[in-house]
Amino acid sequence: MIVIDNKLISDDVIEKQFVCDLSKCKGGCCEDGDAGAPLEEAELKRVDEFYEVVRPYLTQPAIREIEKKGKYEYHEEFGWVTPTLPSDNEICVYAYREPDGLIKCAFEQAYNEGKISWKKPISCHLYPIIAYKGKHGDYERLNYEPRKKMCSPACKLGKSLQVPVYKFLKEPLSRKYGQEFYEVLDQIATRNEDNNAV
Repeated sequence: MIVIDNKLISDDVIEKQFVCDLSKCKGGCCEDGDAGAPLEEAELKRVDEFYEVVRPYLTQPAIREIEKKGKYEYHEEFGWVTPTLPSDNEICVYAYREPDGLIKCAFEQAYNEGKISWKKPISCHLYPIIAYKGKHGDYERLNYEPRKKMCSPACKLGKSLQVPVYKFLKEPLSRKYGQEFYEVLDQIATRNEDNNAV
């Protein structure tokens, strides 16, 4: 376990390797799970703010589902989440399929095209790291939790490229916790690597 400020980080975050292999998983994390994508309180405003911009990317069934459920909904276990589409394998309503089956995020697509300033929910951006709020006290646990079958190509690719999980997720880790947090994590990982090499 690594401790930085009030973050408890699983050793797997620096010891395991991971690189998304979209050609194999097809973005399956957008439809695989017990609920939609978890949203932080501040992100609800972002969804409201950018909904009309991303609406043209969405499927008609997704738009109807949003009109029925709202742009986000409250889940007893996960808090605020994006709605999902029951008629399409519970895919996130903000996701859509390309003809080759690859699932893309409407927010990320609009961001990549320079139409909005928010990339996507941080829970999606951080995956396969999942951040849990501490139940007793002001702390967070960061666990590495890839899907066993769906993420096995990503684990394989990460291993072959020798890319640790935290390095693959440098952008979202820095986005959520700041550049300084990432640099401290990188120093700890490098130190561990050096110790193991001795």
